[in-house]
Amino acid sequence: MPLSESVTVVGGGLAGTEAAWQLAQRGVRVQLMEMRPATTSPAHSTDGLAELVCSNSFKGTDPSSATGTLKRELEHLGSVVLAAARRTAVPAGAALAVDRTAFSATLTGMLESHPLIEVLREEAAHLPEGRSILATGPLTSPAMEAALSDLVGSDRLAFYDAAAPIVDAATIDRSVVFAASRYGKGGGADYLNCPLDREQYEAFIAELRGARRVQGHEFERADLFQACQPIEEVARSGLDAARFGALKPVGLTDPNTGERPWAVVQLRPENAAGTAYNLVGFQTNLAFGEQRRVFGMIPGLATAEFLRYGVMHRNTFIDAPSLLDSTLALRDAPHVRIAGQLTGTEGYLEAAGSGLLAALNTVADLVGAPPVVLPPTTALGALIAYATDPETTGYQPMHVNWGLVPPLYPPVRGKRNRYSAYAGRAAEDISAWASGHPLGGGLEGSVDR
Repeated sequence: MPLSESVTVVGGGLAGTEAAWQLAQRGVRVQLMEMRPATTSPAHSTDGLAELVCSNSFKGTDPSSATGTLKRELEHLGSVVLAAARRTAVPAGAALAVDRTAFSATLTGMLESHPLIEVLREEAAHLPEGRSILATGPLTSPAMEAALSDLVGSDRLAFYDAAAPIVDAATIDRSVVFAASRYGKGGGADYLNCPLDREQYEAFIAELRGARRVQGHEFERADLFQACQPIEEVARSGLDAARFGALKPVGLTDPNTGERPWAVVQLRPENAAGTAYNLVGFQTNLAFGEQRRVFGMIPGLATAEFLRYGVMHRNTFIDAPSLLDSTLALRDAPHVRIAGQLTGTEGYLEAAGSGLLAALNTVADLVGAPPVVLPPTTALGALIAYATDPETTGYQPMHVNWGLVPPLYPPVRGKRNRYSAYAGRAAEDISAWASGHPLGGGLEGSVDR
């Protein structure tokens, strides 16, 4: 039987989609407000829920990594976003990547057909009355930004983010590129690799540094999120910076030469059909014509057709450590919870995870259960603890990583062994937490309902 009180979720991205589903599956009536298609954003191109506007990758699956551990935790908690990602996965080596169209369509269909979810296609120009979860994301509309600013203060933070271009697979020169994953991981040949020799690499970097950008001086003054640096900014930081970053050639051998290239640009499939490829690590702020010219210097892409050029867009997030409690509720307005990138957490599954926790804590409020706060030894628990700790200063967007968890006692020597120990401890602690909390059992996040 549905609970008497309904909840409004604002924003139909990953966090909002996850939150709405988790609430409804636990008997809570949900109004999910999504402004598209009536009002769109600079980065979105469809009206689908959970549209991926940047990469189609949900990162690595190594069980000893923080990202692999996050996936295991979300599986334990019954994440519908992770379940949909697994169903619509495309080959990506040791990473989980999805067919973005199928992924969005899957979740859109599930939520629109759920009997306890009403999807309202309209912009929320003010904060909803009653209990709500704000998951409006990094591209929060000006009206909601103003309403949120009135509530939390005008000194909210903002940064700039960038998306990589996508090329038509049929226009890639297959006589130049070669299929392989680093060290043969995953499927062994899930990426296309564009090899550059030293002369080609240095010529490319020189053009990249001097290419015309869309947002010149304003962009240079902005505080850039380090994990999503535009490729031209990486190039400007040093001749070999890109070669030790996105263009690193390690673990790859060019079958045409039998040797490791000087640098490599990797292309990752964007869909299950393999008709489109993403330039890995090539988030950019270059003008479209410059992208065509400069990226056309990459071996194998001289005649490539761009299905989407890289774009630059403004991201908005709140100063979570000073505003949110450990349940993601605003300290000064506890009936409002914030989820997703609006909290300053970065990453697709991190967004879904915060949406899931915001929903569980809302349910806990409604039924009188204890707060849902994961152990700080878990990947998701450590991230939320960092984002909501008043002692966190100089707050900037953060992904899950093992640097956020408490140290091991006694210490474990060797990075691989240490990471495995972190992962093992996280698995034990989330299982123990789940067995002792009335909302810890999770739900089946099936996409075959």
